[in-house]
Amino acid sequence: MSGHDLVEFFDPPDLEQAVLVLALSGWIDAAGVAGEARAHLLSGDGHTIGRFDADRLLDHRARRPTLRLVDGVARGLDWPTIELRHLDHLEGRDVLLLHGAEPDHEWRAFAEAVVGLCERLDVSMVVGLGAYPAAVPHTRPPRLACTAGSSDLVERLDFLCASLEVPAGAQAAIEAAATAAGIEALGIWAQVPHYLAATSFAPATESLLHGLATLTGAAIDLTPVTERALSARVRLDEMVARDPEHVTMLEKLEEVYDDLHDARSRLPSGEDLAAELEQFLRDQ
Repeated sequence: MSGHDLVEFFDPPDLEQAVLVLALSGWIDAAGVAGEARAHLLSGDGHTIGRFDADRLLDHRARRPTLRLVDGVARGLDWPTIELRHLDHLEGRDVLLLHGAEPDHEWRAFAEAVVGLCERLDVSMVVGLGAYPAAVPHTRPPRLACTAGSSDLVERLDFLCASLEVPAGAQAAIEAAATAAGIEALGIWAQVPHYLAATSFAPATESLLHGLATLTGAAIDLTPVTERALSARVRLDEMVARDPEHVTMLEKLEEVYDDLHDARSRLPSGEDLAAELEQFLRDQ
């Protein structure tokens, strides 16, 4: 292995002011939004330029390899991986994607290795992707929140921000290590209606990818995601419209969304709304 002993390089490209997108699976990802964004980015041309030592970083009892059987004959094992991919199909900005399973071990060493990659490949920005459930309606554009490495970066962004303490993922460890190394780093998070957190919600995927494109200057084709988002909104509108009670609840969520500063006093029992709408959608 070359460089840091956690990662193996394969003919790394010559990049300039690149952005590293973090899209590890296994952390908070309401409705699988970040996973769908990752799949969309991976759907275009690109090639793997680095692979991490999964035997050191992953617990294979928790993330078991897949055995391929053909007529009872074992044809091989597919092992979980953590890879760095160059998305050379994107124009406007050099973009790298770190994808795979979130490590189970050695987070500090992992973050150090990723920052080493950033320094070697001239990465000037690190962006993590995520999604979380919120008391918002599906009839409004999904908002984006951020976790930035500095107050200066927050002031330059038109994203929601808050003050709270929450459990962190490996992506947060990378963002912190990048910030300490003088590299701009932040996480962008799409808000997903809490009553849809367990299902797919393409509008939030569209919003997350649009935010990534705007932030980085990368030209990301959103056409297929936008088409899925439009279909999802139409389907949900039709389902909710069948019950006047759910229409009323949705209108109350819309009021809260439109008047964010007065949300706490006007939100009508968010847990009850979520439970009722989740049951309603399951019944359909």
